[in-house]
Amino acid sequence: MSRVFLSGSMRGGRRLVETYRFMADVMLSEGVEVLSEHVARKTVFDDERGMSEQEIFMRDVGGIQQCDCLVAEVSVHSIGVGYEICYAVGLEKPVLCVYERDSNVSAMVLGNKDVVAQSYNDPDELRQLVLGFVGSVDSGEHVSKKVNNNG
Repeated sequence: MSRVFLSGSMRGGRRLVETYRFMADVMLSEGVEVLSEHVARKTVFDDERGMSEQEIFMRDVGGIQQCDCLVAEVSVHSIGVGYEICYAVGLEKPVLCVYERDSNVSAMVLGNKDVVAQSYNDPDELRQLVLGFVGSVDSGEHVSKKVNNNG
């Protein structure tokens, strides 16, 4: 099974921490290794207390280097998430960006042909998107191309 780097807003706002937890749990339940499960923890800031900015950066960059693909929730604007997406694209890692259907997502995500960007309405749809993408990476069927079902 794949090793996935889960990316979600940290300092940009934790409004979707429950969604990040759901995404992590969906992947873990299917045997996927989530290299950045800390993103889905409500206690992440307490957990990171005592870590320097450089240690956090190196942990996350290392996770992206080790992952088979990156899955990002991009409904909440975040410089860090954007950086992680760009870094993964630069390493030619498959990238899935999911977002709530009516979110105002950056053109830097939606316009990038090397990113799969898909909206979702509910947890079942989100589950299907995430598992479908990870499954395509596992099977070698993933083709890095822009897909947008924003409609």
